[in-house]
Amino acid sequence: MLLLKNAKVVTVAGKTYEKGMVLIDGDRIKSVGASVRVPAGTKTLDLAGKWLTPGFIDAHTHISTFNEPATMPSVLDGNEKTDPVTAQVRAIDALNPFDTGIEAARRAGFTVCYTGPGSANVCGGIGVSFKTKKGATVYDIAIPGSEHMKFAMGENPKRVYGVEQHRAPMTRMGLAAVMRKALYEALDYSEELKRGEKDPRKKPKRSFTLDELVPVVRGERKCRIHAHRADDIVTAVRIAEEFHLDYSIEHCTEGYKILDFLKEHHVDCVVGPLAMGPSKMEIWGRRLTTPAKFEAAGINFCLTQDASSGTKYLPVYVGLCIARGLSENTAFEAVTIRPARLLGLAGRMGSIEPGKDADLAVWSGNPFSNLTLCEKTIVDGEVYDNLENGLD
Repeated sequence: MLLLKNAKVVTVAGKTYEKGMVLIDGDRIKSVGASVRVPAGTKTLDLAGKWLTPGFIDAHTHISTFNEPATMPSVLDGNEKTDPVTAQVRAIDALNPFDTGIEAARRAGFTVCYTGPGSANVCGGIGVSFKTKKGATVYDIAIPGSEHMKFAMGENPKRVYGVEQHRAPMTRMGLAAVMRKALYEALDYSEELKRGEKDPRKKPKRSFTLDELVPVVRGERKCRIHAHRADDIVTAVRIAEEFHLDYSIEHCTEGYKILDFLKEHHVDCVVGPLAMGPSKMEIWGRRLTTPAKFEAAGINFCLTQDASSGTKYLPVYVGLCIARGLSENTAFEAVTIRPARLLGLAGRMGSIEPGKDADLAVWSGNPFSNLTLCEKTIVDGEVYDNLENGLD
């Protein structure tokens, strides 16, 4: 067993201990409190003056699918730019445990990240969550049952297909139609599968692409819909409600323009990147005040850096949002328990509670200060010393 003691323990479970103790048994949290019963022979790590938090979670990255270190010319695996609908591709097939973005995220206090296809396609394929621990194969790090389907609105699919390939979708109308068509076909195929279960003679010919969309239209697989501009967000919600999808809006850059709409439709948002430059029209409206406005409006959101190794900078950008009105409590939730809920993993992680995975981060000070270092990251009970090999 391992005892962590004397740290400021931010449990994200309703209580913070100024000098708390966390007892780890193997890969699970055994107990937490101002004092805990310590069995004989327990190893102790004195964290006086440090902060101890749940391991951070970034619910929207492209770690490993946007390969690092990169090459020139680029050979990124994140976008299968061969068809607007590639529901059949899986991020796990591009998840490399030796990608440098994984270590960079771990050294920054992230114990879990979600990675997936990019937004070049209307339907980009299936993403997956993974632990940031060292592993030899994807089986060592991937978290089964956390697979979600990627969809995208706006400029990226229009550019890739309408501009570069001179084919549909060329317009926002065409993009929405491509998405609806895929979902209509998946619904029909789903019904055919159900009839085939009752009468094998009616069983349809298997469809490699539609097979992956059946759980989507049955509400069994969450959809992650990329949408920056306010009107794209509204279109995404309209289509999601049309087909009764379990969904979240990714980026939600101009969401502050439609707060009442997001609240009325109970939209879950994954907000970020938080410090994008105006590189394309639909993100000209990016604001660091968006998280505070969402909090005030009662909109549920997580925070993301939407990058590869850039995930390591997310805590600093969260600090910039705190300076602009976001509460510290919500800031902690937005990178711990809220993304855990979004990923369907809240029973295992996202807070410091008995029985949860021993995924923790040790900080030299407030995690959202640019003067703070994440000194240790603990994943499944294994302690990684982030200062051991120097700082990047």
